Amino acid sequence: MTKLRVAISPDVVSKEGVPIYDPSVLSLLDHPRIEWSYMKAPLAEVTPDFAAEHDVLCAMLERVTPRSFTRGDHRMRLVARFGVGYDTIDVPTCTAAGVMLTLAPDGVRRPVATNVITFILVLAQKLFLKDRLTREGRWNEKTSHMGMGLTGRTLGLVGVGNIGAEVFRLAMPFEMKHIAYDPYADPAKLRHLNVEMVPSLDELMRRSDFVSINCMLNDKTRGLIGPHELAQMKRTAFIINTARGPIIQEKALHEALASGRIAGAGLDVFEVEPTPKDNPILKLDNVVVTPHGLCYTDECFTGIARNTFEAVRALADRQAPRYVVNREALRHPSLAGLKQ
Repeated sequence: MTKLRVAISPDVVSKEGVPIYDPSVLSLLDHPRIEWSYMKAPLAEVTPDFAAEHDVLCAMLERVTPRSFTRGDHRMRLVARFGVGYDTIDVPTCTAAGVMLTLAPDGVRRPVATNVITFILVLAQKLFLKDRLTREGRWNEKTSHMGMGLTGRTLGLVGVGNIGAEVFRLAMPFEMKHIAYDPYADPAKLRHLNVEMVPSLDELMRRSDFVSINCMLNDKTRGLIGPHELAQMKRTAFIINTARGPIIQEKALHEALASGRIAGAGLDVFEVEPTPKDNPILKLDNVVVTPHGLCYTDECFTGIARNTFEAVRALADRQAPRYVVNREALRHPSLAGLKQ
C-alpha cells in the first residue's frame, strides 16, 4: 500500500515542542495510508526537491512559487493551508501541476469575527486611553474623553463572505445598521442579518462609523483603500483591518490618522510583516495594533487544524476534500480517481 507522505509546518508547534492546537485532532491522521511528520525546520518556499518527496504539505507560512513543482517527478497533490488567506500560494502553479489547495474556513470564522468586534469595542470605548488615565492617576480627565455608543451607528464591511457574515451575526445585539460592499456577495444570503448591500465603495466609506476590511488580498484589492477612500470617511469614524495589510495603502492611512481626518484604526495586519519598529503608525495614540495574531486562540487553531487534517484524510480516502480553492485541479490526470 502506497502511503501519503504528509509534512506539517513547524510553525504550528510551540517552542516546547507541542502543537498549538488540541492534539486530539491529530487522530484524523490515524489512517493506514497516511505517514505524517512535522518538518524539522521552517521552509520559506516549497522547493522542487521537497515536492518530489512529499504528497501533502499542511502549510502555515510556506510559499508556493512557479518553481515549486518544476521537477518532473514531483508527487505533491495537496497543499492544505492552516487558515483562509492564500496570497502566499501561486494558485495557477498548483492547478497546472495537479495540486489541490484547501483552506480552513471553519476554524477562523468565529475567532476572526470576534477580533473585529474586539477592535470595535476597544476603539469606541477608548479603552487604551482610559487605561492610561487610570494608571497615571488622571481620573479628573475622564469626562474629556467620551466614547462612542454603538446603538444606531453604522457598521460597514468591505467584503462579506465567511468571516464578514459572522461579524454581522455577532454585532446584531448592538443594534447597529449593517451595510456592506461586495460585488460577489449574494444579498439573499445576508437578508437574515439585516445587511444592506451598497453599490459602491465610496458610499460605504461615507456612511460607516466603523469600516471593517474583510476581503481577500488579490490584484483587485491590493491598495484598494487609499487617499480617496479615506477622504470619504467621517472624521469620527474608525477603520479596522484584520484581513491583509496591503489592502490599505499604509502611507495614506498614517496621514489620515495623524491629521485627525479619521478618528482611529484597529490593525492586526500591515503592508510589511513584521512591521518595522519605526513604522510611524506605531507612534500614534489613536491606533490599536496587534501582530497579525489577535485571533490566535485555542479555539482558532484547533478549528483550523481540524479542517486541515480533514482535507488530508479525504485525500487518503480517495475523496475530494471540502474547501478546495482551485477545483480545476480536480480535472488533472493525477487526481482523476478522487470521488467528488
